Amino acid sequence: MGKTVMWFRKDLRLDDNTAFNKMIEESTETDELICLFQLNPTQFLEESFNHAAFFNSLNTFFEHTEAKGVSIHFLYGDLEETFTELKKSYQEWDKIYFNKDERGFGRQRDQDMLAFFENNQIRVHSYQDSHLHGVEEIKKPTGESYKVFTPYFRKWLTLPKSPYERTTKITRSFEKLSHPLFRNGQKEFEKIVENINLPFDYECGEAAAEEVLKEFIKNHLHDYQKGRDYPFSDQTSKLSRFLRTGEISIRKVWYALNAEPDSDSRQTFISELCWRDFYNMIYFENPKQKTQEIKEQYRQLQWTSNQNAFECWKEGQTGFPIVDAGMRQLNQIGWMHNRVRMIVASFLIKDLMINWRKGEEYFQQKLVDYDPASNIGGWQWAASTGTDAVPYFRIFNPTLQGKKFDPHGDFIRQYIPELKAVPNEYIHEPSKMPAALQKDIAISCGKDYPSPIVDHQKIRSEILAFFKTN
Repeated sequence: MGKTVMWFRKDLRLDDNTAFNKMIEESTETDELICLFQLNPTQFLEESFNHAAFFNSLNTFFEHTEAKGVSIHFLYGDLEETFTELKKSYQEWDKIYFNKDERGFGRQRDQDMLAFFENNQIRVHSYQDSHLHGVEEIKKPTGESYKVFTPYFRKWLTLPKSPYERTTKITRSFEKLSHPLFRNGQKEFEKIVENINLPFDYECGEAAAEEVLKEFIKNHLHDYQKGRDYPFSDQTSKLSRFLRTGEISIRKVWYALNAEPDSDSRQTFISELCWRDFYNMIYFENPKQKTQEIKEQYRQLQWTSNQNAFECWKEGQTGFPIVDAGMRQLNQIGWMHNRVRMIVASFLIKDLMINWRKGEEYFQQKLVDYDPASNIGGWQWAASTGTDAVPYFRIFNPTLQGKKFDPHGDFIRQYIPELKAVPNEYIHEPSKMPAALQKDIAISCGKDYPSPIVDHQKIRSEILAFFKTN
């Protein structure tokens, strides 16, 4: 009798889980099936919303699978060491199923472990499960990878997508195994869960993800093309946090989307799903992109090291209301509206001239929907250093962005309560309020709310020269 392992990672669901479904389909009645999650402390980003939110999702998944009769076992420690111990304890272990990572840390981990599995006569069954198209599926006619989104998108649209396969009933049993490795792993997992301390409500799990998808399709998809850019009305899908952990299948999202009538908004949302695949491919092609600019000519840029300005940006105290509201939203709920992400990124890079990596790392700590490929890709786009970059001379004016996408200041007032009484006329530039008005509404600009920490018009010419000479 053989033993087969299902190794869960960023696929915290039973529904339409490719590796899990394949294991059920291909195993025999005599195979013992073991589901596990390996806790590798080198991956932990402790004291962060990112870390806490992921383990909140993992705990919800653990409870859900237990209720379904599918026991998840935990291993804790160095990956190869714990798997070596597992093999020593279960000599009959001869197959492993998992949904592979195609870039970053996860890809390197999977590549490293292939040698271990081969040396231990463990057959590997791995699948691309997290994206509609894998990193090597879409190529130019020459065989080269795309560097620009639009032609990639055109090709992407022509290719068939894998079907959504609902997992309706699990007929196999997954008994809880008692082994020192698993008992230790369970204790370590429980310690982590006990220390989860998010200062906001965070809904997670397969059922929650499905409800969010239904809500978006029913109430927001029709107005997505226009509404997605306005942070106060917020017509975005809210699915990114579930896709990040695999609590919902990307194929389920695609299937639900394609059941709806065609429209400009539907096409716009489809393009967002393609961006997700595109950035995944870009990370695969540029494995050093988290620390290195993709465009080689910009790798020697000498960024400023103004720590005080960086702290003002992080805390939402720059004196530019749309920037500050976005950063306070991030700090309060672990999420930021996508349009505002672009605004705050542009401001950090092209107004404060601070290294984009610092912003990317801060987002990694704070975002509950942090995905390395999309986040790094977005920051390199804002910095004009990526493959499909905004030209260096494309510089967002934060005041004009605020006026355009938060015209009445509703989003600003939501996150900057000290500006609630400021009239619409001055909500985007409160420092321009006459002294008499400041006195009348009991707010002193420069004291109750900061004056702008930078002169946008002046710095614009400096950043243009900064890029042009490099």
